[in-house]
Amino acid sequence: MSSEPPPLAMKLSDFDYVLPKELIAQYPQKERDTARLLVLNRKLGTIEHRIFKDIINYFRNDDLLVLNNSKVLPSRLTGSRVTGGKVEVLLLNHKSGLTFNALVRPSRIKVGEKIIFSPLANMSKERRGEMPLAGINGQAIRCEMTGNNEVTFYAPDIDTIYRHGVMPLPPYIKRAPEELDNVYYQTVYAKEDGSIASPTAGLHFTKELVAKIESCGINIAYITLHINYSTFKSVKAEDITKHKMEKEYFRISAEAKKSIDHARLEKRRIFAAGTTACRALESYASGIKVEYTALFIYPGYKLQITDCLITNFHLPRTTLFMLVCAFAGEKLVKNAYQEAVDRKYRFYSYGDAMLII
Repeated sequence: MSSEPPPLAMKLSDFDYVLPKELIAQYPQKERDTARLLVLNRKLGTIEHRIFKDIINYFRNDDLLVLNNSKVLPSRLTGSRVTGGKVEVLLLNHKSGLTFNALVRPSRIKVGEKIIFSPLANMSKERRGEMPLAGINGQAIRCEMTGNNEVTFYAPDIDTIYRHGVMPLPPYIKRAPEELDNVYYQTVYAKEDGSIASPTAGLHFTKELVAKIESCGINIAYITLHINYSTFKSVKAEDITKHKMEKEYFRISAEAKKSIDHARLEKRRIFAAGTTACRALESYASGIKVEYTALFIYPGYKLQITDCLITNFHLPRTTLFMLVCAFAGEKLVKNAYQEAVDRKYRFYSYGDAMLII
């Protein structure tokens, strides 16, 4: 059966819902696995309310759990123009040398302009007071706009550049990044540097929970999909079938492929922890051979590998919400979201979770 979406128009407005602003989580749960868990059963159409650590009760012996081990880079830098004025640079991906594709705000900055960065700009007031001014000035670096959405740094190395950055929290978190985000905006199994946003479904797992899952006979495979601008790029087309995803790097190791292939052959269930893990799995199923995918999953897409999905609650009108609707059906998903709103679940990156079986 083809996995390609049907060529039917779908309205962007069909993927809207109302969310009170106070339900947007601004901070993470202190204990990751104590987040709430909404369990949606597609076959029965039922909803259960649990705590995330209870997810272990929904696995069967020999299920396969797929986790995205991409690591978030401190890719948001705050600097100033030589002529004055604050500048924010989000490093999207490394091109070559010390040159990056980047989103720069304000956008009126022209090619040839230089931006100066100091660690001072990203420090708390307390840490600023601890730093000798001579040391701060000595660590300043700069970059130049060398093209449209492109910057080139003058710095000793890439690590120095990222030391001037902070965690790229999404814009709906209405606060500056803090020290705690260096821990909580990263999964406990993050390993491969490359993302500019966290695979947030995985934020609920603790090392102890992962170990407990494995001890119960559930297999775990680690894949990599580096989250880039494509994942959170706004859908502008009123007919969503016209939306084009941008490429994101993904890799499935030989060991992970073996686990996935065996699970499929033996008709064992495969759980994807997050929309990114799901997209990587479906890209593999679609026969994508190169290490980049622009796969867009929306209603009508026939998923080939993913049997169960662990996910957070996503923004309306986004490709993430559309993927969840493709997985469980628009009506069921919207009903589940409305119940989550009614029961005051916490939404988005630092929010609660949903398991779809």
